[in-house]
Amino acid sequence: MNQPVFEMRDVEKTYPYFHLERLHLRLAPGQIMGFIGPNGAGKSTTIRILMGLVSQDRGEVQLLGHAMPREQAQAKRDVAFVSADMRLYARIPLAWHMKFVASVVPTWDAKYAAMLLERFDLHPEQSIRSLSFGQHMKALLLLALARRPRLLILDEPMTGLDPVARHEIVSELMEIVTDEGRSVLFSSHHTQDVEQISDQITFIDRGRVIESSDKEVFLERWRRVHAELPADRQLPKLPGIVDVSGAGRVAVITTKAFTPELPAYFEQSGARVREVQHMTLEEIFVAEVMSSRKGSAA
Repeated sequence: MNQPVFEMRDVEKTYPYFHLERLHLRLAPGQIMGFIGPNGAGKSTTIRILMGLVSQDRGEVQLLGHAMPREQAQAKRDVAFVSADMRLYARIPLAWHMKFVASVVPTWDAKYAAMLLERFDLHPEQSIRSLSFGQHMKALLLLALARRPRLLILDEPMTGLDPVARHEIVSELMEIVTDEGRSVLFSSHHTQDVEQISDQITFIDRGRVIESSDKEVFLERWRRVHAELPADRQLPKLPGIVDVSGAGRVAVITTKAFTPELPAYFEQSGARVREVQHMTLEEIFVAEVMSSRKGSAA
C-alpha cells in the first residue's frame, strides 16, 4: 500500500472561541481532496497545522513521510502552497519572481512556466502591482505549479475571482489530475469548483470533520425523494434519512443512504413516490451540515 501524501490523526487545536476537534485526514498519492466548509469552519487552521505554520495541541501529523512540525524543512521541499491572502512584491515584475523561485527550487520547470504564462495571459515584465486580483492569483498559481510539487495545497484560491478566471484555474488543475504522482488539497467554500476536480470530499464544520469519502460515493448515496402520503399513514423510520419536509400530503425526504429498493419500500408503506432527484454537492453539503448541527444540539 502506498504511503499517504499526508495523514493527520487525532489532531486538536484550541483558540479562544474555536476548537479543532480530533481531526482525522488522509490523502493518497495522485488524489485531489476537496476540503469544504463554511467560513470559520477550521479549513485554514487545518492547513496551517499541516504546513507546520502552527503547532497542534495534540495529535500526529505526517507530511510526505515527515513528522510535522519537527521535520517541516524536509517535507516542504516537495510542497507548494497558494492562499488567497498571499502577496508578491508589488513593485517587482513577475519575471523576477519566476527567476527567484527557479534559483531555489531544483524541480522548477521552465517550459511549463512558459506555457502557463501564455495560458493565463500573463506578461513576465509586468509589475505585480499592475495585475488585477485575478491575474495576481494566476501568478501565484504559476509560481506554485511550475515547481512540479508532489503536493499542491490551495487555501480558498478562487476567492474574489471572476467566472472566467475561475474556469481557467479549474481547467489547469484538472490537467494536474492526469499526473498520478501529484496530489492536491483544495480548500474552498465554493462547492461547484471542488466538485469538478476532486476525487475525495471532506466536509468540515465548527472545527469538526463531519464526513469524508469518495466524491462519487457522496453523489450516489444522497437523494431527494418526493412522495405523496395518505392522511392515515406515516413514513417508516429508516436509517440514513436526514430530513423530511413538505406541504400537505407531499413529503420531501432527504436520504444519505439511498438504494434502488428504497422507493419500493416507501410504496409498500402506503406512499406514492412521485420523483427521485439526484443532489448537487452543494445541496449535499448544506444537508450534511444542517443534519450534523441538529445532532449536536439534540
